[in-house]
Amino acid sequence: EAAPPSPIVVAAPPSQSITKNKFKASCLELALEGERLCKSGDFKGGTAFFEAAVQVGTEDLKTLSAIYSQLGNAYFYLKEYGKALEYHRHDLTLARTIGDRIGEGKASGNLGNTLKVLGRFDEAAVCCQRHLDISQEQGDKVGEARALYNIGNVFHAKGRQQLWGCTQDPGDLPPDVRDTLQRATGLYEMNLCLVKELGDRAAQGRAFGNLGNTHYLLGNFVEAIKFHRQRLSIAKEFGDKAAERRAYSNLGNALIFLGQFNTATEYYRKTLQLSRQLKDQVMEAQACYSLGNTYTLLQQYERAIDYHLKHLLIAQELTDRVGEGRACWSLGNAFVSLGNHRQALHYARKHLEISREIGDRNGELTARMNVEQLMEALGVNESDLSPCGSEFEVQGERDFLLWFHLEFNGDSHDLDSISRRWKNQQSQPGRGKGYPNSQSLDERQWLNSTVDTDDITVQVPLPLGRDPSDEDCFFDLLSKFQSSRMDDQRCHLDDQNGENDSALITSPQTEELFDLIVSSQSRRLDDQRVSVSNLPGLRITHNNLGHLCVDADPQEPSDDFFNMLIKCQSSRIDDQRCSPPEGGPRAPTVPDEDFFSLIQRVQAKRMDEQRVHLPSDEQDGPDSDPEPPSGDSS
Repeated sequence: EAAPPSPIVVAAPPSQSITKNKFKASCLELALEGERLCKSGDFKGGTAFFEAAVQVGTEDLKTLSAIYSQLGNAYFYLKEYGKALEYHRHDLTLARTIGDRIGEGKASGNLGNTLKVLGRFDEAAVCCQRHLDISQEQGDKVGEARALYNIGNVFHAKGRQQLWGCTQDPGDLPPDVRDTLQRATGLYEMNLCLVKELGDRAAQGRAFGNLGNTHYLLGNFVEAIKFHRQRLSIAKEFGDKAAERRAYSNLGNALIFLGQFNTATEYYRKTLQLSRQLKDQVMEAQACYSLGNTYTLLQQYERAIDYHLKHLLIAQELTDRVGEGRACWSLGNAFVSLGNHRQALHYARKHLEISREIGDRNGELTARMNVEQLMEALGVNESDLSPCGSEFEVQGERDFLLWFHLEFNGDSHDLDSISRRWKNQQSQPGRGKGYPNSQSLDERQWLNSTVDTDDITVQVPLPLGRDPSDEDCFFDLLSKFQSSRMDDQRCHLDDQNGENDSALITSPQTEELFDLIVSSQSRRLDDQRVSVSNLPGLRITHNNLGHLCVDADPQEPSDDFFNMLIKCQSSRIDDQRCSPPEGGPRAPTVPDEDFFSLIQRVQAKRMDEQRVHLPSDEQDGPDSDPEPPSGDSS
């Protein structure tokens, strides 16, 4: 988290308060203060001083290059990626102009990292490869290691994006996705070898973590666990609690797919504990979500309900409606498994309400089917239910959930008794409509409580989807609209006698017309060339004029570099096409890798394998060799 703003720039907007004294402070002094603020975590204050330094200007080209680099990085951390690109490009231009090869490599790497975040992976790979080539050329081992890591990150991010929305089982990947992730794995392995040679333990930890992540996506869960355990060891060595939390969570995810549910719960509980220490509510909710689903896999439904309710409360606090819907879906399933159909109906109706609100059609269909089945099981009609969905919502669902766990400690079997005691508790004199303030400590104790573990198994919400007919209609409309725009831009020649085309080609004025077009286009290209005189903050003097007038960099990029750049630039046209809408809004309190939707299919396969097939007289005789029993991974 960013540190509080420096008191130096509180009185007025930073740019104004700094530039008033710009003649008293040199460019270097302002830049040093900006660097100090950025190192302390105050990137907003730091950018203000760096911008002021640029306004003052300097003739020192090395100083200006460093300012550009720092400004680009600061804007990157502030998530202002457009400005980050702008200053990293200035840095690259200046570094190439003054022949600073190391600086050119670093600027290329910074550009690559920014383009990766923007999803422009092909361009990012070109820039990061340029950083790698220059580092190897200059014998810069540290730069080479960073470049390998950065290129690995580009392919890792590209593979994750390609996987988004895929329905394949773990490890069952399309060839292009598998190739992308394998390239990332190879680059991380090269990076790991190099940082081991350099003795950089922190960089080794990052490499181990990312190797674990790529092997997990490839379905190599045993390898993933090996790397994540090494990542965990280094995180503990450095006291890096955030990295330690990530390692525990990743270990739990991989162990789920190996059927080691008990061990997975232990890692998820450690994830939850560290999330609370770090005061990270989002990660706390994700850990509760994982624990709830894992205890459902173990058929320990009371414990599952406990964690799903905790997830629900945090999702409500963070106004994460998608997360609320997932929690209600999971709670409904758990209550059904306990035979508590009335409470299951309550959460099924809540799931239906939220699915309609967020436009989750798959969730809405699933919830409606669950509601109809539960109403049939209970023998009730829609008219028999209260408008708010449950008798327990009279004083607010949050109050009931807290009271329910404090009074019954998660024992959800006797619903009528719960209902009577809830109503009696609310009717006592002195009770307000909200939960008593005196219980706030108990509420926090309940939210922070831990549960003993035993054994595991998970049910999972369906991924969000869309109606294919909507997409087809959308693309038909888009195609018609785009084709009409193309027709509008065509040039129609008056063809009255069928001889105009040949006359135009043989006309003496044709060559003059083409010459005019060529000269006009060449001027437009010159206008778009980068000029060092346009670099902000650059004071051109006789001291630096010689450096700036160099005709060309003595080591121009190779033709391969430009070919790669042209290829990825052509792909940008495709990037700008209108893509179909995403499956639905993201849920911050649900893990990005919501592997429980995959577990549902894995568990279904295991159920089929364990079915008993009765022998038939026609097919199997008494002496037939029985098939060996299928293994149970759990």
